[in-house]
Amino acid sequence: MPGRWFPSTLADMTTQNIDASAAGHWLLGGEQKINRLGFGAMRLPGRSWNGPAVDRADALAVLQRAIELGVDHIDTADFYFFEDNHANELIHSALHPYPDNLLIATKVGPKRGSDGELPSEAGPGELREQVERNLRMLGLDRLDLVYLRVGGATGPGGGSLADRFAVLAEMRDEGLIRHLGVSNVVQEQLAEAQRISPVAAVQNHYSVASQTDAALLKTCAEQGIAFVPFFPLGGGFKEVQNERINRVADRHGANWAQVALAWLLNSSPAILAIPGTASVAHLTENVAAGSLRLTATDLAELTA
Repeated sequence: MPGRWFPSTLADMTTQNIDASAAGHWLLGGEQKINRLGFGAMRLPGRSWNGPAVDRADALAVLQRAIELGVDHIDTADFYFFEDNHANELIHSALHPYPDNLLIATKVGPKRGSDGELPSEAGPGELREQVERNLRMLGLDRLDLVYLRVGGATGPGGGSLADRFAVLAEMRDEGLIRHLGVSNVVQEQLAEAQRISPVAAVQNHYSVASQTDAALLKTCAEQGIAFVPFFPLGGGFKEVQNERINRVADRHGANWAQVALAWLLNSSPAILAIPGTASVAHLTENVAAGSLRLTATDLAELTA
């Protein structure tokens, strides 16, 4: 079933009067309403993939504040950890029992060793164990959204995902998963997954500095599939901040990260933004970006 975007009225850009609903809404899979601005949990365990560790109290405070600010979509993964900090455990500790409207999305596929490396991908026979581990750590009977993450640590690629996606489709039929997604894919892999089971969301790298997946984004928008960029502020990929984005930020009295998020939200109604942080102050700024409406001049300058 197609998704649908519900625009919001422009909110006051002060942090006192803003919440995540200012970004508008999306119906995931045509049925589950969520705000278009959510939260990514990758940076909760460590300030980068290799640390240093985030103070546990700070991580819990960020999650609790996110809910207070209207965030109803948290993106996580079992392989988001640093040392003894695990994103799923932090989410459970901070928020369980969960608000009725909270959607928790997770990813399976990568196999991450205790040394932090991602040496290989799980085969079809290992995916059920990964899903069940997410269920246990999050304290859930059913996962709202599970992505099959394919390919290496960088760009999309790899071969057929049919055998692995079929395992997740079977678990969806069993009632353990509500919606399915794919991550780090190309057009052909999305189509392959759709021949097996409905796809509610695609999670690929996309930002104002890296727009190579524009065609896939267009496909998702046309088909009512949510497009959820990872590293929306650049992350380990191409740096987002530049002179153009700084000029736009100055015109709006915003910071560069808010403009980068606003650009994503303005560029397609199918985009759901999930910026991550371990700072309550940065979280508040990110949520405020949902009310920033860029002009046609801004968009032309940033997309050039």
